[in-house]
Amino acid sequence: IDSPSDKLSSSGTIEDYLQYFRDRFKRIEKLLRQRLDVKSAASIMDALKAPSNTKLKIIAMITEKRESKQRIILAVEDLQANATVLVPQNASQELMKKSQLLLTDQIVCLSVLKTRSNLLIAEDIILPDIAQRPQHKAPVPVYAVLTSDMHIGSTKFQRETFNRFILWLNGKYGDGKMREIASHVKYVLIAGDIVDGIGVYPNQIKELAIKDVHEQYRLAAKYVEQIPDYIEVVMIPGNHDTSRKALPQPAISDTFLKTLQESRSVCSLGNPCLLSLHNVEILMYHGRSLDDIIYTVPGMEHPDKAMKLLLQSRHLAPVYGGKTMLSPENKDFLVIEHVPDIFHGGHVHVLGYSNYRGVLVVNSGCWQEQTDYMRSLGLVPTPGRVPVIDLQTLEATVVSFS
Repeated sequence: IDSPSDKLSSSGTIEDYLQYFRDRFKRIEKLLRQRLDVKSAASIMDALKAPSNTKLKIIAMITEKRESKQRIILAVEDLQANATVLVPQNASQELMKKSQLLLTDQIVCLSVLKTRSNLLIAEDIILPDIAQRPQHKAPVPVYAVLTSDMHIGSTKFQRETFNRFILWLNGKYGDGKMREIASHVKYVLIAGDIVDGIGVYPNQIKELAIKDVHEQYRLAAKYVEQIPDYIEVVMIPGNHDTSRKALPQPAISDTFLKTLQESRSVCSLGNPCLLSLHNVEILMYHGRSLDDIIYTVPGMEHPDKAMKLLLQSRHLAPVYGGKTMLSPENKDFLVIEHVPDIFHGGHVHVLGYSNYRGVLVVNSGCWQEQTDYMRSLGLVPTPGRVPVIDLQTLEATVVSFS
């Protein structure tokens, strides 16, 4: 349905950045105003001009968040003005909890009370969020395998486990139940980090079995070409792949996928992308921005929880200037305007899935053992466990190969 590959045009000027953030603001403001409780929100300028003790709602981008003495101070702005919003010490527990989840550069609606000065007191926080909706389902029992983070070329790539996965797709591995599942698989969706790349993290060279990125892709091609022809393979890049690092990423270049495209057809798309399989709409996103959320927001240890926060923010990478590089395109391709049936991410190497308001949120784990770098971050991966989705019921089954 949508892939950014051929729409990228940024030259990185200050004007581009202004245009980018204005576009983000307008798009998310539009999504917020679709909510009945936000429809009549005022501008920051109107709020500052209002008499003291006036209660109103504003839509604003959070430019700074400071916590001190059990209070939270927010610097906020819209397209015309900026203001300071205080979440006071005596705020309700619910409001405190909401404000702790706030991210910088996120666009939200704030219910505020105007004081005698220009300070605004927060009384509630409303995220753009998604509404509960009926799911699209496939008319026939076809399955999609969601996977990511193979990291081929790394000494930690689980070659034998991955070989069992390939054998299973060919109906040659597992018990009767596993083979029955394999017989319904029509799609394999790979959400990035197909290869380990080169120079991606400190001392990576020590953990590379293949030190040439072209060779890494050649080996990846050998694995992927063993997937039966009747199964369609869709892949997007991750931060270890050879596409540019800044989001949105164009598809992996044909130069690297040449060996693969010669042996079988593969659908290579940009990151993020939206596709429809048998009527079921899937948002695929590698998930680099999950780092920023997991390390800055309390209680986000589970990847599907962090992905749920992205859905609530209606943006795939709200934080600018963290670990996630963003390119200032004239349109913000990371706004989640279209709510999918399945939200598929990777990157954090931990399997997790849950249902949020009718969206099946899946983080698909990995095929790589713990690296020294992961150990230094305290990250324990869950390799070789693959979520398989029945597109007719949208139920997930985890098949283990480790």
